[in-house]
Amino acid sequence: MAEKRATHAKPIKASAERALDRVFMHDLVLDVEIGVYTHEKGVTQRVRFSVDVDVLPATVALEDDIARAFDYDTIITGIKDIIAQGHINLVETLAERIAARCLAHPRASSVLVRIEKLDKEPGAVGIEIVRAKEGNSR
Repeated sequence: MAEKRATHAKPIKASAERALDRVFMHDLVLDVEIGVYTHEKGVTQRVRFSVDVDVLPATVALEDDIARAFDYDTIITGIKDIIAQGHINLVETLAERIAARCLAHPRASSVLVRIEKLDKEPGAVGIEIVRAKEGNSR
């Protein structure tokens, strides 16, 4: 039976006249070297990632060219690059690094990062953070 997941928020308004678009990647499960405890060192744990990025609409035509877009592969590649750097002690650190990577894109306005450790307890435990570029609110 499929687990019922909470729906994510609708795009927000950047200003009274300009809506934001949203790029998202939900429920990506990867093996990650994460954890502060001795028994978590040198092993991987299953971790589920969900990331929503509010982006400013493109100011120039994308012309159906993926290289000109902020897309979900940008998010996935960023996560994989971060976890490939080696062991991370805290899910909070991992979430902050993912948020910073997403917000480094010029069109990104704000980001919601949800990380769940699937092997810690029955069910899932984790963190969800929301970050925005200076001057933006979510």
